[in-house]
Amino acid sequence: MTPIIAGRDGAAASARWALASLSLSVLLPSLGTSIANVALPTLAQAFGASFQEVQWIVLAYLLAVTTLVVSAGRLGDVFGRRRLLLAGMALFTAASVLCGAAPTLGLLIAARAAQGLGAAVMMALAMAFVGETVPKAKTGSAMGLLGTTSAIGTALGPSLGGLLITEFGWRAIFLANVPLGIAAFLLAYRSLPADHRAPAAGRAGFDATGTLLLALTLAAYALAVTTGRGGFGPLNMALLSAAVLGAGLFVLAQARAASPLVRLATFRDPGLGASLAMSALVSTVMMATLVVGPFYLSHALGLDAALTGLVLSAGPLVAALAGVPAGRVADRFGARRTAIAGVAGMAAGSLVLSVMPAAAGIPGYVGPIVAVTASYALFQTANNTAVMTDVRPDQRGVVSGMLGLSRNLGLITGASVMGAVFAFASATDVPAAGPEAVATGMRTTFAAAAALMAVALAIAAGSCRRAARDRRQGPGRAAG
Repeated sequence: MTPIIAGRDGAAASARWALASLSLSVLLPSLGTSIANVALPTLAQAFGASFQEVQWIVLAYLLAVTTLVVSAGRLGDVFGRRRLLLAGMALFTAASVLCGAAPTLGLLIAARAAQGLGAAVMMALAMAFVGETVPKAKTGSAMGLLGTTSAIGTALGPSLGGLLITEFGWRAIFLANVPLGIAAFLLAYRSLPADHRAPAAGRAGFDATGTLLLALTLAAYALAVTTGRGGFGPLNMALLSAAVLGAGLFVLAQARAASPLVRLATFRDPGLGASLAMSALVSTVMMATLVVGPFYLSHALGLDAALTGLVLSAGPLVAALAGVPAGRVADRFGARRTAIAGVAGMAAGSLVLSVMPAAAGIPGYVGPIVAVTASYALFQTANNTAVMTDVRPDQRGVVSGMLGLSRNLGLITGASVMGAVFAFASATDVPAAGPEAVATGMRTTFAAAAALMAVALAIAAGSCRRAARDRRQGPGRAAG
């Protein structure tokens, strides 16, 4: 018991304030992910930049989050979780100020990368603090609150961003994070328990080599699919080859590391591998909706920034509302079966978008998008439940980190590869493209999304067949 708490009422009040600070810790990173997407057309005009160039406002943030989110827990063990979380909040807030004041696109991208580093720490350590601040009987409810808060941040981003851009200009979407960041820092400083660091001999080491190799690999991959204005030339091939080489070196480093960033043994479970692959594919499609949507709504349908943001919020809002019902469906019908249904729903929604004419207007876009995002919530809840139920207790932290990594890899792929498909199909620089060209790009992108969901369904079917075969062959085979 911490000394500042006196009695049961004091403990409950302290836990509530701590949970409030942790809720802000997951709200801000999700808001940072979604709020910038609605500004991409405006930023392309403001800086006179191409679609591929302004994509890096999103990619820099996602890359920073992806490369550090798996390592943040170990960094917390080394430096102290409370200390590191406060540092992450301070970095996120300061970087938001720099984003709002950036005079050039390059400086804005650099500030977004710093913002992503702070977001990674906040995302990773908020979950770790729940067990230290909330009674064990309330842990599930607390986790549910953090999940809902994260979804609210994603849903709020497009509409809030569109409103701020319309009223105050694009810089306001970044400066709006500053008062929330300060509030989160002050709440965490006053309510989170002090660090109790383990003895140096008992601490897990920090895999600096693995973290650096992962960062370089992901950067080379993202550059390979965004350089060249939608084309694919010798530079793209060189970067992609560097990414493949980096991935090989990363695997080799993880096999030899005493405290690896990613434990390769977790991939020996075919069911887990299938779940991680499906998570990456599904996240790819979800990010495609956020990257392509603003340009389609503003260029093809002629909506202003405020209305674009409002329409873009429909999908994430449905995903937030569908989270709790999705959990009940998974409990009743089985997690793996529900996950497959979610993928099938995303495939159907993407297929409808791939043939949707611009003449269908806002309803023609929103209807399929709602189907895609509701199905996404169904898949995410069911897939996470299936993975975390089957995994051994001593592997839960590692596997949870892998789920986060697969999701972020999908987000990067959605922002880069699907963005490249969109730019190529539009047949010109997207900010300068006409309504019909952008509509064609949107339809082509979601045809590719439907194909990715077909691949995910094939992976799910193969996993189910292997699981059924293992059950028929009995526990002896499973143990081997």
